[in-house]
Amino acid sequence: MKLTPRVATYDTTLRDGAQQQSVSFTVEDKLAVARILDHLGVTYIEAGWPGAIPKDTEFFARAASELSLATARLVAFGSTCHPGTAAEKDPQLRGLLDSGAPVITIVAKSDPAHVERALRTSGEENLRMVADSVGLLVAAGREVMVDLEHYVDGVARDPRYGIELALTAARAGASAVIPCDTNGGSLPGTVAAEISRLRAALDAAGHEDCVVGIHTHDDSGLAVAAAMAAVEAGARQVQGCVNGFGERTGNANLLTLIANLELKTGYQALAGDSQERARRLAELSAVSRTVGEIANRAPSGRLPYVGSKAFAHKAGLHASAIKVDPNLYQHVDPARVGNTMTMLVSEMAGRASIELKARELGIETGGDKELLARVTEVVKGREAAGYAYDAADGSFELLLRQALGQLPQYFRVESWRASVTARPAAGQEILPEDGATVTDSEATVRMWVGGRRLAVLGEGNGPVNALDHALCDALATAYPEIRAFELTDFKVRILDSERGTHAIVRVLIDITDGERSWSTVGVGTDIIEASWEALTDGHVVGLLRAGVEPR
Repeated sequence: MKLTPRVATYDTTLRDGAQQQSVSFTVEDKLAVARILDHLGVTYIEAGWPGAIPKDTEFFARAASELSLATARLVAFGSTCHPGTAAEKDPQLRGLLDSGAPVITIVAKSDPAHVERALRTSGEENLRMVADSVGLLVAAGREVMVDLEHYVDGVARDPRYGIELALTAARAGASAVIPCDTNGGSLPGTVAAEISRLRAALDAAGHEDCVVGIHTHDDSGLAVAAAMAAVEAGARQVQGCVNGFGERTGNANLLTLIANLELKTGYQALAGDSQERARRLAELSAVSRTVGEIANRAPSGRLPYVGSKAFAHKAGLHASAIKVDPNLYQHVDPARVGNTMTMLVSEMAGRASIELKARELGIETGGDKELLARVTEVVKGREAAGYAYDAADGSFELLLRQALGQLPQYFRVESWRASVTARPAAGQEILPEDGATVTDSEATVRMWVGGRRLAVLGEGNGPVNALDHALCDALATAYPEIRAFELTDFKVRILDSERGTHAIVRVLIDITDGERSWSTVGVGTDIIEASWEALTDGHVVGLLRAGVEPR
């Protein structure tokens, strides 16, 4: 039986990924992410720089007793010893050993320009630093890998030095050397050529067992492509971050690399046999969302494989083909990566798009061509007026149910009113001129709910917030389920800015009940009117999806 060739997956979300602006992991966060990655089946989890960063030192101390990894090996990251310092006397290397991590990756300068300008030392001393540092860590019983920083740019200036550095690391006992496209500017062909040249040099020197890896950044939008090219050229380890986290434009997206390797090549990227790997791969989208939630950075809907829009279809021509065979416009079955196909309804939609979207929402149209044609025309007309149903599945569901005569009436609105009062600060008689105006916002909603007429006053941070409070307080008297609904996003767009203050406004809101999420849209001549439409529709959708009957 022929074994599937393995490419080790090395996740650096918790170290390199944390260098992204606004991303910061607590120790608890790191423990949670490490468990998620281990369950996914990656090979290595680089978790930080113990000894240099107190939070990372704490993480490794706690990991020793709180983490039980089934598939992954925990990696501590650091650097070589300092110029002129013996490895055994370097406190930074001592911190790496004290972490207890079974694997240690050290970064070394492989570009002579960086050695001379940044380290301010000689190329020979840099080779000594690598040899002594790797030797010390290997002698302590650790698996050691060396990141060759600025490798791809460096060999363009000096074709020999980077290879000599890699050979030095291999001779000292490094299990892997990882060329880095640190600035993210190299083309895939260039990366592949240098990986091939390095692999050949290691083999010629008798270091066939030393793995060549690849570490790419996305500054040219080619991080994944370059890493895939490197694998074809002989790399057997890929480094990256969940959702492409990382400094500047990010690192290679490890989830994309995993999916590419497992689905597009003959390489194995996750732990286990074929069935186990298929199960792990089906968790890929959930991993993207969960790690994004922990990092408080919602994943882009346009991420390959795992994004909410990765398998979304909008054009009517596409929908007609997909109705016949989904694979006609999808490169893989979305279920294989834990995702789903989504139909977007817009002015580009035809009857097939409407029918498929209805089916996605669990609504049976019975193939009624007249109904589908009527809904299609309504959608196109309303989108021409400013509505955006491709971004508001909840509003489309209401429109469709209304056309089918299946829209329950949970309440009737008699009137609503919102106001803002600006007043002088305490002890002042007129409003301030610096813009620091004190305002009070309130709203009144008069509506019939649960067989009763209510007039409810709401206060809030601005008129829309006040209106939302009044609406929720009124609805909760008959529908306490409303209290579980939470507004998670509120977006406003001016549709015809050339009309100035007479412009049409579109409001899109996202609501969740903790388990499901939905979006609704409102359009009006002012932000309050548009917000009211989106808010009321949002609560109706929530009640519908919770299975609540009118009371």
